Amino acid sequence: MCGIVGAVAQRNIVSVLVEGLRRLEYRGYDSCGVAVLANGEPRRARSVARVADLDDQVRETRLEGVTGIAHTRWATHGAPVTDNAHPIFSSNALALVHNGIIENYESLREMLRGKGYEFVSQTDTEVIAHLVHSLYQGDLFAAVRAAVQQLHGAYAIAVLHKDQPHTVVGARQGSPLVVGLGSGENFLASDALALAGSTERFIFLEEGDVCELTLEGVRVADREGRAARREVRHVAAYGGAVELGPYRHFMQKEIFEQPRAISDTIPQAERFDAALFGEGADKVFAGIDSLLILACGTSYYSGLTAKYWLESIAKIPTQVEIASEYRYRESVPNPKALVVVISQSGETADTLAALKHAQSLGHQHTLAICNVGTSAMVRQTALSFLTHAGTEIGVASTKAFTTQLVALFTLAATLGKLRGHVSATQEADYIRQLRHLPAALNSVLALEPQIIAWSEEFSRKENALFLGRGLHYPIALEGALKLKEISYIHAEAYPAGELKHGPLALVTEAMPVVTVAPNDALLEKLKSNIQEVRARGGQLYVFADADTKIVNDEGLHVIRMPEHYGLLSPILHVVPLQLLAYHTACARGTDVDKPRNLAKSVTVE
Repeated sequence: MCGIVGAVAQRNIVSVLVEGLRRLEYRGYDSCGVAVLANGEPRRARSVARVADLDDQVRETRLEGVTGIAHTRWATHGAPVTDNAHPIFSSNALALVHNGIIENYESLREMLRGKGYEFVSQTDTEVIAHLVHSLYQGDLFAAVRAAVQQLHGAYAIAVLHKDQPHTVVGARQGSPLVVGLGSGENFLASDALALAGSTERFIFLEEGDVCELTLEGVRVADREGRAARREVRHVAAYGGAVELGPYRHFMQKEIFEQPRAISDTIPQAERFDAALFGEGADKVFAGIDSLLILACGTSYYSGLTAKYWLESIAKIPTQVEIASEYRYRESVPNPKALVVVISQSGETADTLAALKHAQSLGHQHTLAICNVGTSAMVRQTALSFLTHAGTEIGVASTKAFTTQLVALFTLAATLGKLRGHVSATQEADYIRQLRHLPAALNSVLALEPQIIAWSEEFSRKENALFLGRGLHYPIALEGALKLKEISYIHAEAYPAGELKHGPLALVTEAMPVVTVAPNDALLEKLKSNIQEVRARGGQLYVFADADTKIVNDEGLHVIRMPEHYGLLSPILHVVPLQLLAYHTACARGTDVDKPRNLAKSVTVE
């Protein structure tokens, strides 16, 4: 959600800025822009189309400069129109880009109007630009430091001023920002990936930091204004991660990358060990009596799946909460609970805030399951388990979700072993099943032609119902989410046992009902639910394990899964649901990788 790139160099930096924006397109945006200092004045180009259109503009206008900032915007305050696109100017002297939301922008705007500033956009960002300009007295670093003291909310900003032609100043609070260190040039970005090819040396700014980039170096001050030394980290941000290759969309590419991603995430050890989760995990795990899982969106559904595993394998009580709800309600803290936060990016604002809230209540045992080892979430938890999904460009998560499931199953098996509920034989069997997952997933991916045939039918529908039971109910939720995210078909998911408690009223011939049907203990109950749908004329689309004896019939369409996979079955069953959503969206002609109104990394509330 929104992206920032900035640079101070001795060469024309526009191509680096635009390429950085291109690498940040995966975060989601509806406008973009770039500003540079040229001949002593700030100049900019902005677009409400894609970064490719912005690139055409800068080429046509020959926009060049050695100091610049750039931005992709996901609209919050103000519609996605050119006047609201960043960079925002103040008095044609200062340019600023901003990720986040300023909660007190209205009072600041009135104050600044009283000082004679005119507002030409509907954004909260323009308040920051005018505020910094009003405080500027020849030192941009000091002006930004003074300005952020008056801001309430979340922000990552990058600012330049015409009177300091080789300086960019950045600041962050609640939104990520990294400094890239070069040779005779320095960079700023909201994601290290944006600077792939320019540098591999990064400083990850901490909450409240303000930084100044010049040709000579970088200085950082903490929220108290004291000079701060931040660790320089080497991060090989692989630029090829954003190449589409032979696939039609990144989502399709990422669906087919899941066997490799899962293989990379599966622990290579021959046993489940607390050390997989970080130093001191053995002592933490020995002292906990429950789990509290906090997450949003797809990550929340992975947590719901994990609840079944944790309670059945480890016999440990587990509570799963939507992060944005947890932080705003009164809860009963349990200091002996392990708080598990789940996020693909590790920068999800609501989940980070929920983590801080839990810690403020006395929860000291914290674990992050995340795909980015340098993220704020990993830095703010005592323990962590990194998934190895690689960069995920498509807004609708696929490989990040399945690798989260692998991590959570590993956690359940580890806790089960430590608590005496997993024998040595079971441990070996679980490890064998995990290692067979990539091969099993390849067999599931081979079902794609059959799923494409179904997608043609789905593309003509406007509503769909998804059913699952037990640990496959969260998988039905995830399948419905994928379909609505990228095809814009209204989809709901229910536990199949709830059919008679309301959803059955929706069932007609026009309502496709997707059913996840593994051969588990609830199969016979699920078959009864299938008959309830058929009796009302509903059209069933069933992903069934081979030995379920569910066969094609009038109103009953079946795709046979290659094998039953026991407790790990959810990881296999979610993949055909991803493919169904993907090919349905393709048939409807939607923007699969960048669905409307959605962003990849939700860094604001």
